[in-house]
This record gives sequence, C-alpha cells and structure tokens, in this order.
Amino acid sequence: MSDCIFCKIVNGEIPCYKVWEDENVLAFLDANPAVDGHTLVIPKEHDQDIFTSADEILKNIGVAFKKVGNLLKNNFGADGVNIVNNSGKDAQQEVNHIHFHILPRFKDDGRDLKFVGGENIGDNFEEIAKKIRGEENA
Repeated sequence: MSDCIFCKIVNGEIPCYKVWEDENVLAFLDANPAVDGHTLVIPKEHDQDIFTSADEILKNIGVAFKKVGNLLKNNFGADGVNIVNNSGKDAQQEVNHIHFHILPRFKDDGRDLKFVGGENIGDNFEEIAKKIRGEENA
C-alpha cells in the first residue's frame, strides 16, 4: 500500500533501525518506544490486522517473536518480554498494517502491564464462553 508507513519502511522509503529480518518478516525499533529496546514485528506483506491476516503470515510472525525475544534476552539483557497486538480501532490500533510490539522487561523495571478485572467481570464465565463459541441459548 502506497500510503502505509510500515510498507514504506519495508520498501526502504523510510529508514528504520532493523533488529532482525527474513524474507517474510521485519523487526525494527519503535520510533516512539515505551521502553528501550521496544521492537515492532511486522509482515513484509501488507495486511491489516489479526482478523484479515492469513494463517501463514501469523505463523511467520510467531517464529519472529521467538527470534527477536531471544535477541532481546541474550544480547540486550532482558529478563523477559511482553508481546502486544492491537487489532481494530477500538483496540487502539493506530497503523493499519498488522504489527506486534515486543517490549523487553527487566527485573524491577517499574513497568506494569497487568490486566485487572473490574466489578462484576468474571461472574458469568459459562455464558461468556458459550457466546464466544457461538452456541445457541447464550
């Protein structure tokens, strides 16, 4: 796509700090990092989000997670990583080219990425599971 910033990065029209790449996937430092080493992993082929991406694209990205995660751990000294994807406008996806954020984590780094439930959330697991599975009577 000619107007996609990530496609422009893949095509070399916009520079980036590459961390890793193969024939299908590119990993580079985020221009607006949440932490040092914040890396984006994208397919080289344009696709919008997890809802539209082919299984093969997602498999390639999954392999890249491991490779980039190991680079962050073995070479950058990270103790762990968070892998985050926002798919859809209401999930705060800002660039309409599927991408995943890999955030290196360090012991006592002061960062918090906990998912905390709110009031009355989790009170009806059976109904929710049925609805997600698309079962009648949900």
